[in-house]
Amino acid sequence: MNEGRLTLLKNENRGLKESLRQKDKELSFFIEVGKALTSTLKFKEILKIIMDNAQKLVKSEAWSILLVDEKANKLYFELAKGEKVDKIKDIRLNMGEGIAGWVATKGAPLIVPDVSKDKRFFSGVDKKTKFKTKSILCVPIISKNKTLGVLELINKKDGNSFERKELELMLKLIDHAAIAIERSMLYERTAELAVTDDLTKLFNFRFLDQRLDEEIKKCKKNGGSVSLIFLDMDHFKLINDNYGHLMGSKVLIEVAQILINTLRDMDIIARYGGDEFVVVLPDTGTETTYRITKRIQNLIRKHLFLNEEGLSSHITASFGIATYPEHAASKLELIRLADQAMYIVKNRARDDICIAKSEK
Repeated sequence: MNEGRLTLLKNENRGLKESLRQKDKELSFFIEVGKALTSTLKFKEILKIIMDNAQKLVKSEAWSILLVDEKANKLYFELAKGEKVDKIKDIRLNMGEGIAGWVATKGAPLIVPDVSKDKRFFSGVDKKTKFKTKSILCVPIISKNKTLGVLELINKKDGNSFERKELELMLKLIDHAAIAIERSMLYERTAELAVTDDLTKLFNFRFLDQRLDEEIKKCKKNGGSVSLIFLDMDHFKLINDNYGHLMGSKVLIEVAQILINTLRDMDIIARYGGDEFVVVLPDTGTETTYRITKRIQNLIRKHLFLNEEGLSSHITASFGIATYPEHAASKLELIRLADQAMYIVKNRARDDICIAKSEK
């Protein structure tokens, strides 16, 4: 065998050994990723594991995970790392907008070597953050043929363009995460069903009861107040009798939406049963609670219920308010007094607000 041939074989052997070493390293890496992914059922923790391992595989200046908001048909930033990430938390992209929007809509991965030459690139994020995007690698996060969001890597640290092998690594990472994502979504959906009302998607009273316990404990420890609003729709039976139970259900969904749109994120809104709703207002005294309740009352009065169904009905509600510790010394007493105050209105003229009287 001549020397040139021997050198060639040695080089091939070296190349094979290096290739096997890389494959072994990759296999070990994904085994560890699999262990991490099966260690939690929480969706956000799984996304963080994806993000952390994406950074290990490909060194980039910035990374982000955007999720699909199905109701709004938009993408929002769930996780992001890199410069000026604090400025992107409120940014929303329309489906199909930008590289991320294109990938989410098409469900296909994409490498953009130079964003300045790609018409799909959306510069709005760069304008807000003052960050300079040069190149992008973006892959869809898919579970059961449904795109949940995208993983986006921006600007390789070495200044080069992203490569096909790096795209394949990201796809492999997402593929490993798919089962964990499905498990976590099933877990969170099951947990959600345990605490939410099927019709309105508000919390159920069992969850509200637990949270009220927590808020009262907080008041006992730190001082402050927590208030409760009970509200019951007036003459709701007439809606069911005249238009049917399906229309009655739609009215309850519309009431739930009014409450969601009016109240703060920290407030706990629950359907008590039938046409009754309950709201817990943490760190809120009677006077502020009354003003909030008055606003809800006016919004319900003005709202045209069943407008889309061509029925355009006006409906009112009766409200009862009680505050801990001003009116009640315990959770059960607080619930009883707020409920009692509401029934005072129901037995009077309806469409009014009654503040509980202290029994302490």
